Amino acid sequence: MLQALRLRDFVIVDSLEIVFGPGFSVLSGETGAGKSILLDALALACGARADVSVVREGAQRADICAEFSCDAPLEAWLAEHELAGDPGVVLLRRVIDADGRTRALVNGLPATATLLREIGERLFDVHGQHAAQSLLRADGQRELLDAHAGASAALAAVSGAFAALRAATRDLDETERDARELGLERERLQWQVGELSRLRLAEGEWESLEAEQQRLAHAASLIDAARGAVDALTQGEDTVGARVHHVLHRLRQVLEVDATLREPLELLESAAIQLDEAASQLSDYAQRVDLDPERLEQVEARIAAIFDAARKFRLAPGEIPAALARFGERLEQLEAARDAQRLRARVAALRTDYEQAAAALSGARSAAARSFAAGVSALFAELGMAGGMLEVELERAEASATGIDRVEFRVAAHAGSTPRTLAKVASGGELSRIGLAIAVLAAQSNPVATLIFDEADAGIGGAVAEVVGALMRRLGEHRQVLCVTHLPQVAAQAHNQYAVSKASVGGATLTRVQLLDRAERVEEIARMLGGTEITATTRRHARELLASG
Repeated sequence: MLQALRLRDFVIVDSLEIVFGPGFSVLSGETGAGKSILLDALALACGARADVSVVREGAQRADICAEFSCDAPLEAWLAEHELAGDPGVVLLRRVIDADGRTRALVNGLPATATLLREIGERLFDVHGQHAAQSLLRADGQRELLDAHAGASAALAAVSGAFAALRAATRDLDETERDARELGLERERLQWQVGELSRLRLAEGEWESLEAEQQRLAHAASLIDAARGAVDALTQGEDTVGARVHHVLHRLRQVLEVDATLREPLELLESAAIQLDEAASQLSDYAQRVDLDPERLEQVEARIAAIFDAARKFRLAPGEIPAALARFGERLEQLEAARDAQRLRARVAALRTDYEQAAAALSGARSAAARSFAAGVSALFAELGMAGGMLEVELERAEASATGIDRVEFRVAAHAGSTPRTLAKVASGGELSRIGLAIAVLAAQSNPVATLIFDEADAGIGGAVAEVVGALMRRLGEHRQVLCVTHLPQVAAQAHNQYAVSKASVGGATLTRVQLLDRAERVEEIARMLGGTEITATTRRHARELLASG
């Protein structure tokens, strides 16, 4: 239940707090006084799209806070989203800065506008003055029936099944349409994969072959160079090694004379050791390198084959393994795509899924249509359409995301008349009453605690208006009902009445809201009855209306 609405610097409101109670409450006042502004503020607090135009002229920001009572399921939902506040209460706040920035808060914690909207949907439902116009649209009639049937889950299942079926059908159509092109590509890839697979080139093999070919092709030169180096280092008396050892011998003899020769002597000793090690390794290398013309011929033949394949497919030799993997992967994709039979089976299965989901939705609509028509027809008599009746017809339609039904409301406005489409039968006043009857019926089955009627009673008057007030009061016995109205017959039925007015303060026009007592209600309802001139007669009529309420 909405407990309070607090506004600061919102449109023509400087500062305002309205405390609401249970039952049926009305907001009345002159046209333009700001009644709908309050509902706009409530919508913003619950996540509606914000605009800087709502910031009062000269102010830095507009601040809106709506306080609702909170039941256990909503408290659990808030706790799950880490937005829990005081037990039994939820505070929704929206701040709109003059520079366009907005903030949304739930129980003082930052939240998104999407979360605010989701919370708002759990707290209240609005029936607007233009809702009756949706009755003239086929989609609007279907949506009303689905809401009455509680078919949101069934509708979501149909929508999902339809999307899956459409995607699979599109894949099948593309496969069949592109069969020739895919076949040519498949043949080319099969040839490429076959050619490269026969080559059996392993990852890294090309680099190894290049290194081995270099060694084999220059084996004689490598052996000669290694042996020559060994000879120069160790063979004979005038080798590099012999000379170094001779120098070492001379320095050791004179070391005792000058100790400063110790460091160069140690360097030469290290060099001699390294020369001996180098000679040993070169000797081993010369023994390992073999002249193998046969292996060289094999390696060069392998390299030539790889070069030929690389040139044929316009690749670098080292790229062949990766290209083979890429060609193979694409070939697997085409093989899967070629399986039109598998795709046809999938389309058939998804079509069955869709038909089953659509049939279940149709069943829910058919069952709801009877109770919906009966409920609305029963309200017709109360709303001055005695003998009138509503029929809901379901006809088979082309499959779509909303099912296989075309929903059409047909109305007989008077006893004995043949039900016909709304556009052909209903006058403006009748359409308003039909829309109101549907709104009242929908409200009776709506689980939210607060119902808001924003001039949903437009286009009616007299005795019918009194009946509308009685209907809303009846709803108010079980939940909170708020109604913006210009009709005194409706206002008189309310448990509480708030007068919305404009006042000039300091040169600025501001909205004021006042909860009326009994005497003040007499004056306000008299104004609603008689306009600007209130007479003893209109006051007496106002008292009679209040007494009957």
